[in-house]
Amino acid sequence: MAYDEHLAERMRAVIPGDPAHDEKKMLGGIAFFCHGNIACGVNRDNMIVRVGPDAYEAALAEDHVKEFDITGRPMTGWVEVAPAAFEDETDLEAWIERGYAFARSLPPK
Repeated sequence: MAYDEHLAERMRAVIPGDPAHDEKKMLGGIAFFCHGNIACGVNRDNMIVRVGPDAYEAALAEDHVKEFDITGRPMTGWVEVAPAAFEDETDLEAWIERGYAFARSLPPK
């Protein structure tokens, strides 16, 4: 199944235009990068957010959030967020910022 292009467009509208930011199609979805590190992305109609290991459990405790698992092995520090959690633009922006905040904390690639 293809990824939700409308969601990707909504995310692009929030992500600041910056040479440090990039995007790539990956694994049937799209990923948004900060300094070469994945911050967030789209998988089918869900948002993928890299929150990091310290914020992982708290993110999983939120409504409409589950482990990100496309290989049969959940990726610690990454969550899959259902559309109900980002219907509002403010919520969408907050999830994107969480991903970018973690990506900015990593060394550039």
